[in-house]
Amino acid sequence: MRDEYRGWERHSDLLFGALPYLLLGLSLLLAVTDSPLGVWRREHVVTIVWAGVAAVWTAATFTVPTRGHYRMARGHPLTIIYFIGLLALAAVLLSRDDVFVLFTATAFLQALVLLSTSWAFLCVFCASFVVNTVPDGFPEPTIPAWTGYAGAIVVQTVVVGWINLLFSKLDALSLQRKQTVSELRTALAENEGLHAQLIAQAREAGVHDERRRLAVEIHDTLAQGLAGIIRQLEAVGAEDERVRPDVEWRRHITTAHELARESLAEARRSVQALRPEQLEGSTLPGALATIARKWSDEHALPAGFATNGTVRPLHADLEATLFRVAQEALANITKHARAGKVGITLSYMEEMAVLDVIDDGVGFDPPAAEAVAGIRDGNGLGLVGMRARLERVAGTLEVESAPGEGTAISACVPFEAQHMEFGKAGP
Repeated sequence: MRDEYRGWERHSDLLFGALPYLLLGLSLLLAVTDSPLGVWRREHVVTIVWAGVAAVWTAATFTVPTRGHYRMARGHPLTIIYFIGLLALAAVLLSRDDVFVLFTATAFLQALVLLSTSWAFLCVFCASFVVNTVPDGFPEPTIPAWTGYAGAIVVQTVVVGWINLLFSKLDALSLQRKQTVSELRTALAENEGLHAQLIAQAREAGVHDERRRLAVEIHDTLAQGLAGIIRQLEAVGAEDERVRPDVEWRRHITTAHELARESLAEARRSVQALRPEQLEGSTLPGALATIARKWSDEHALPAGFATNGTVRPLHADLEATLFRVAQEALANITKHARAGKVGITLSYMEEMAVLDVIDDGVGFDPPAAEAVAGIRDGNGLGLVGMRARLERVAGTLEVESAPGEGTAISACVPFEAQHMEFGKAGP
């Protein structure tokens, strides 16, 4: 649309800039061909000379200074001089042949585009005076003749002037709208840049938060567990079976084994939280279809999966987030919902990907559940964890549920997020 408008504007400039020459050439052609075929008169040579002067004047005071762009002529110092010379030359040519009224019409067509309103109406008045006076002179000294003469000038000035003024205002309004659209596009581009920057900052902050969380969790679980194992083994080495009974020695060994098993389980849990294994060799729709089928087989309940829209690859962090949300939602259904059937839908929209998990279970009160979400694996139903995962990738979570009415969970992630420079750490 913008290229089409620019093309129209270029053609409009070309036509308006060529208008004086077209009307002058047409008038001259009609003037020199009004004689019988083969007859050439001296008056034609004089007319051609004056037409050449008019063409040179137009080029020197209008075409060259504006470089062919007539909008530049508005307010140009040479514009008034151009119109004075145009009307003078039009009067000379009109005195030689009436057909040069076509060339004089140039003043009517250009006045209100190139001149301010007051000067434009004055120019239209002068052009009307030339058209109605030069060919036949002043009217007879009678009231009817002068009334008709003056009326013609006034009507032409008002009608032609207001028509030209209307088109001039419409043209100015079009230019103003074009400028407004350009400013809006610039503002929109700036807003998109700011939006992308905010997403990048949110993502970076989420990565740092996740790293800190993992560091604290490793310190509180793996590090402490390994430290406990070391202490138990050191205690074993320090024991003397001749001093301590055998049962004390074995107690240290058993404790060390238990701590090792717990630390190993915590290590596996932390690794699994980084990247779902199911996504390593599969697409997100394929992985979701697989866990839906496995969940259905394990619990002997129907669990359908479907995709909407054109499937497109997402950033690994976005796919991992949606996959973990689906896993958590299915785990919640297993623990709390007592559902008869489950449906999972992955929708690819214009600006985001949306994961919906719906069940027909007993439902719950979401605000109340999130209010007590501090209890691990308790009434929080994993909603806080899901919401935190999504916020780290600039996503959102919506939960619709009520006691006895089932539950619908909707997780949205924006496609803009995948254009950011993500860190390697993920949820």
